[in-house]
Amino acid sequence: MSALDPALDAWKRRRDAFRWETPDPFNFGSDVVERFARDPARPALLWRGADGAERRLAYADVARAANRFAHLLRSLGVRPGDPVVVMLPKVPEWQIALVGALEAGCLVIPSSTILRPKDIEYRVNHSGSVALVTTVEQAAAVDEVRGKTPTLAHRLLLGGAREGWTALEPALAAQPDDAGARHPTRASDPALVYYTSGTTGPPKAVLHAHAYTWAQRYTAELWLGLRGDDRLWTTSDTGWAKAAYSVIFGPWSVGAEVFMYGGRFEPRRELELLEEAAPQVFCAPPTEYRLLVKEDKLAALRVPQLRECVSAGEPLNPEVIRAWHEHTGLTIRDGYGQTESILLIGNFPGNAVRPGSMGLPMPGHELAVIDEGGRELPAGEVGDVALRGAPPSLFREYWKDAAATARTRRGDWYVTGDRAFVDADGYFWFVGRADDVIISAGYRIGPFEVESALVEHPDVLEAAAVAAPDADRGSVVKAFVVLRPGVRGDDALARRLQDHVKTVTAPYKYPRQIEFVSELPKTVSGKIRRVELRDRART
Repeated sequence: MSALDPALDAWKRRRDAFRWETPDPFNFGSDVVERFARDPARPALLWRGADGAERRLAYADVARAANRFAHLLRSLGVRPGDPVVVMLPKVPEWQIALVGALEAGCLVIPSSTILRPKDIEYRVNHSGSVALVTTVEQAAAVDEVRGKTPTLAHRLLLGGAREGWTALEPALAAQPDDAGARHPTRASDPALVYYTSGTTGPPKAVLHAHAYTWAQRYTAELWLGLRGDDRLWTTSDTGWAKAAYSVIFGPWSVGAEVFMYGGRFEPRRELELLEEAAPQVFCAPPTEYRLLVKEDKLAALRVPQLRECVSAGEPLNPEVIRAWHEHTGLTIRDGYGQTESILLIGNFPGNAVRPGSMGLPMPGHELAVIDEGGRELPAGEVGDVALRGAPPSLFREYWKDAAATARTRRGDWYVTGDRAFVDADGYFWFVGRADDVIISAGYRIGPFEVESALVEHPDVLEAAAVAAPDADRGSVVKAFVVLRPGVRGDDALARRLQDHVKTVTAPYKYPRQIEFVSELPKTVSGKIRRVELRDRART
């Protein structure tokens, strides 16, 4: 690591000095929200609906509402340890239900509102959930599998009335707002289950302890760069783990305010909201940034208060980082984490961003690139990204799947399933998921580099690269490409895109096959479902 770079040296000192000091017992509601609620005016949440409606909640408001939710669960006979599904959109009741259920000692299962009946059936039956809270819009999907989910005794409905459901608002209003329903929890007690997005198969149940909710403060402090008087806007869906660190556990751990927008993603509207909501910190997935930088309004964006821009979920293309900086003067700092962990690798405030790099390891985490035998590889060699040991930030297990849990371990290492290499200064560089790497004529090709080259072309909105069978080479690179509105995909454009890729990356990596599509299949968390594209490429 270069001694001439003060920022790198400062990061190294912080990494070496870091020690885990997890409090025990610990509960996010009673130990975090309640602490900031002592200041009755401290803002916790600014919510804006698609219709312009607005709600403002202080930490004291959240604390009282969460207490009511805990009392409601207790009154229904829901016991500590019982699984509870929270399937709510981006509304304040989402945070209230999560905090209240954690206070009651329940095992909370945050779930996306776009789940289909079969997805709901799987999660309820796999977990044995006894209660579920959702909105009128999702209630029909829950009722469709009512006869197939025998453990689900309580259905709580936000925003209306329905036969067989408990209306949430009047039920909460009837409960006391004191702390009498809280259940003391140890840091090691089960707290959350996230069902993975399923990019390569059926979802796994990722089990986290209460220590994980505490550890998210480091994501907020060290990566997001959040301060106690900041406002954060994360555009994340409430059904996946990114929301944990950026819509509740991370920002509220430092006493910051969260901005939440309940409308759908529209690039121009998102830029308008950046001006209107005036957050100091903005977090969005790569897919959104790729579309934002192609909006004409970006050139006129006025966000003087905006200090930090970050992205996570999948790697962000260097061209997008350059375009965002050109128009805003701010550099998007990429980060890498998993449903199974807090942020593991990131480009941290104050460190120079190397466009395309995942960044440096989060303090408290010994990360390396290892080979099949669990040996650390030297700089420049591609291998498996792995984390040594089991810090409190890491999941406990794949719930009810000991075999899947065991497959993540290689000696003392937790193997993430992603491939990368490390440079001489310790920066990690993403290559692809272990099962996404394309082997063509003996060459190993990471899809990310191909996709990055394609999205640099002005006619391309999005792209995904996978392996397609080939009699001579074994496999070739096939790209699925979404074009900008008004651009017609034809053979001539496909050839221009192939030539473009050859000019910005190694020529052997260019896509020999290109298929123009209207959209890419994605998981609920916005990640490209390459498993589906691989299946299409084989036909």
